Amino acid sequence: MTSIALPPQAGVGDLLREWRQRRRLSQLELAGEADISTRHLSFVENGRSVPSRGMLMRLAERLDMPLRARNEMLHAAGFAALYSERALDAPEMSVARRTVDAVLNAHAPFPALAVDRHWTLVASNAAIAPLLAGVSPALLQGEVNVLRLSLHPEGLAPRIDNLAEWRAHLLARLQQQIDRSGDAQLVALHAELAAYPTRAADTPAHDFGGIAVPLRLRVPGLDVPLSLISTTTVFGTPVDVTLSELALECFYPADDRTREALQRAA
Repeated sequence: MTSIALPPQAGVGDLLREWRQRRRLSQLELAGEADISTRHLSFVENGRSVPSRGMLMRLAERLDMPLRARNEMLHAAGFAALYSERALDAPEMSVARRTVDAVLNAHAPFPALAVDRHWTLVASNAAIAPLLAGVSPALLQGEVNVLRLSLHPEGLAPRIDNLAEWRAHLLARLQQQIDRSGDAQLVALHAELAAYPTRAADTPAHDFGGIAVPLRLRVPGLDVPLSLISTTTVFGTPVDVTLSELALECFYPADDRTREALQRAA
């Protein structure tokens, strides 16, 4: 699924219809969940009725819209944005930033990083740097995209033993994010990554019973390939757009050899 094309000046009805269709809900289904009449919802989508702020927020909740999209819909209806959007290094975000750094640093000697909604690297712990040995400096300049860094031929890809498997895993995750958000930048990123070459034959990864896809990565200076599984952590009740779009990716050793190698490297 790709993003749904909207008029250059999309109104609140256009945005509401887009999100309803993205969630694969009929007007009847959404109206029932939001406790309004189907006729009223239809009038809002067609621009014949002006929704209240409270109704929009109720519909946004039922549609599970990201905070950024909720602000956009409020703005289209003539209301002020409800959710702030501040840089992670802003003074008022200091508690959140310290929390992110604490989680990442406490995860050492195992790798951990934080990314924004476009998979741009925001922060990382010291265990990430050794994994990047040999990566093209061009991929580490400016805003570093973690998915591009992983799958680019001049990135980590040549050292990933199960590249086809890991590539399929990352592309599937990215597609799920696109289906949920419709973000055009993620659509372009997916197309770019899908065009990267892959290998015809990969080293099969250890079977974890279908519960996780491991990353098998060879690192210069380590005598064994690392086998890592990852978890994703998000803030539970964010009311800031930046914080709601932040994800922490923490990697854990999938076997004793990987655990010992990372501990020695630290």
